[in-house]
Amino acid sequence: MTTSRREFIQIGGAGLGAAALGSGLTTKWWGLDRDVVHDPGTDGEQVVPTFCELCFWKCGVLAHVKGGKVTKLVGNPEHPLSRGHLCPRGTGGTGLLYDPDRLKKPLLRRGTRRGTQEFEEVSWEKALDFTAEQLLRIQKDCGPDKVALFSHGFGGSFFKHLLFAYGSANVTAPSYGQCRGPREVGFNLTYGASLGSPEVLDIANSRVLTLIGSHLGENMHNTQVQDFAQMIAKGGQLVVVDPRFSTAAGKARYWLPIKPGTDLALLLAWIHVILGEGLYDRDYVEKNAVGLEELRNHVADKTPEWAFTETTIAPSTIVETARFIAGARPASLVHPGRHVTWYGDDVQRSRAIAILNALLGSWGRRGGIFVPTQMPVPKYPVPDYAVKPKATQDHPDGVSYPFAEEVLSHGVCDATVPGRLGGPGCPIKAWIVYGSNLVQALPQRKNVLEAIQKLDLLVAIDVLPAEITGWADVVLPESTYLERWDDVAPVPWSEPFLAIRQEVVPPMYESKPGWWIAKELGKRLGLGDYFPWESGEQLVTERLKAGGYDVEKLKTKGVVRGTPVPVRTDEGLELAFGTPSKKIELYSKRMAEVGLPPLPPYTRHEQPADGQFRLLFGRTPTHTFGRTTNNRFLSEVFSENEVWLNAKAAKEQGLASGDVVTLVNQDGVRSQPVRLKVTQRIRPDCVFVVHGYGHTSPGLRFARGRGMDDQALVTRVAIDPVAGSTGMSVNFVTIEKAAGASGAAAARAEG
Repeated sequence: MTTSRREFIQIGGAGLGAAALGSGLTTKWWGLDRDVVHDPGTDGEQVVPTFCELCFWKCGVLAHVKGGKVTKLVGNPEHPLSRGHLCPRGTGGTGLLYDPDRLKKPLLRRGTRRGTQEFEEVSWEKALDFTAEQLLRIQKDCGPDKVALFSHGFGGSFFKHLLFAYGSANVTAPSYGQCRGPREVGFNLTYGASLGSPEVLDIANSRVLTLIGSHLGENMHNTQVQDFAQMIAKGGQLVVVDPRFSTAAGKARYWLPIKPGTDLALLLAWIHVILGEGLYDRDYVEKNAVGLEELRNHVADKTPEWAFTETTIAPSTIVETARFIAGARPASLVHPGRHVTWYGDDVQRSRAIAILNALLGSWGRRGGIFVPTQMPVPKYPVPDYAVKPKATQDHPDGVSYPFAEEVLSHGVCDATVPGRLGGPGCPIKAWIVYGSNLVQALPQRKNVLEAIQKLDLLVAIDVLPAEITGWADVVLPESTYLERWDDVAPVPWSEPFLAIRQEVVPPMYESKPGWWIAKELGKRLGLGDYFPWESGEQLVTERLKAGGYDVEKLKTKGVVRGTPVPVRTDEGLELAFGTPSKKIELYSKRMAEVGLPPLPPYTRHEQPADGQFRLLFGRTPTHTFGRTTNNRFLSEVFSENEVWLNAKAAKEQGLASGDVVTLVNQDGVRSQPVRLKVTQRIRPDCVFVVHGYGHTSPGLRFARGRGMDDQALVTRVAIDPVAGSTGMSVNFVTIEKAAGASGAAAARAEG
């Protein structure tokens, strides 16, 4: 079943903007005629397939090129993820390519103090020579493990390769410790497998989809939104658990406006009802799971009445929704979420979601979670890493968080400040930051900036002058995804396929592709043998040829699809689990062995005092956090964030919609002035803002000063004892009317 464009746009809640972006309209900012609509059928137009980088989803794109300019981007119908559609961000990718604020030349910091925003333009040779000299010095004086890489984006693979060859295992991404990490750990502990990116969810065939703080239609993950629309069109039902009446809640059979911090109580009560009434999939659990009786005993007292005292959800509603969810099994899916770092018990909450899905029999079943497949591609022949990387330094004893599966970004940050972690030895001396605006991505900004000031070297590789580039010693301008080749990475999915990213137009200004930057640094570090290819195209085509793939077809179509294999039990899949027991582990012996609760316990979290509100943050379908807020195209649709406040609470505070306000957190940190949105669509004990605004970088001329930066208010975190991730929804704010507010925020509020 296909999804119409109208259905797709409606789900995303961005109809007007998406329609405009998809039309091929261009604007004055890029020196193009805003009144021209380019027809894909016109003479002389070239269509070049690639895949998108406006978020992590990797949707297939057909780029229309005429006169050396990209005129529009549309979804590749051959690509299993995009299926001929792009989200608003994807269609607005030309806004990144032709952004007048792009980094154009390499920069070296002037002066002795970092963060002064004083740079000189230099040649690539000078920038790379300086960087390599510093890295070689650090390697000699302190060891290679004193260099860390922060990476976000597909092109970061080249720099990971460089760092491993250099001899450091300190390779990290904020997307783990600050976003998805607890989910991966929770599902790995339960099933012996993680969910990946994109998540392997069969939403289109779900009869009931349960969303717990997951905002489909707002976190615009293309394939999931298309599948969501298909599910609804086929009569699928929705249960939404969220303190805020989200876009998805507007389409739900049940909306449960839960008290923030109590989601685990609701999950345990649901499990109580499902087990107590025998609503679980007995045959599936008996065959595939261990620990049922331990689980049954664990939730014996987690009654709906008990949960009501925690969640404020009526016991009758808890019972009714539990029966509703169980009634659709096995095509009943409890969405695992993505941004799940909330309260510090996030692995245990993810464990409860994984356990609930097991009781529903959803793993490996149609309408649940499929077991992905992927196409093999041979590695490019390079030497083994000459220096075996030492253990990571994200925490001093190496076992503080026994199930952390990736290096923790905030841990690397802490390891940069002498004595902060209490560990012996030399702190981390250099950061290489690829495509990650750490100033807005990491919590506890004071700590982040302190760590940055302790560095001997900070190298920022990016397309735009985000806040992090202002703190760098060296700024290296990378080409956009439309201007470069990237390596091949088969995506695990419900059908095997390969897609390539190829150069659509030549790089603008003096920007360079990531592979070239990593290769040139590698040469200077004596690691040239690890980068034997002469071009990105050579790297890609030789790997594909070695795998027996039709390279020309891939260049023309952008994607090649393999022979389908079973990914669900109704297709012939035999379930297998990567746990020690080879079963779904409802009760985790691995956790018990290291002194952690083997079943999810409920922890009562601190609640806001009178006059305070819990700070919650999320997304808009138009933007990928702060990565796209300088995009003129996308910001025509959503130019700045605002603060959601319940109408009753607003009345008590003497506030009204359109007021310009300032948020002040529990530690006295103040936000920028921001406009207030008074609504009934949120509980009175919390506020909500879209993340990624409030830029302060002078180089982001469009985004600077628009809205507020919520991350600046995240001065406290709750560390998850299992994964080491940072729960960030533990900050409380008061609201002050910004009397006499001036500048852009006030002007926009008046308008």
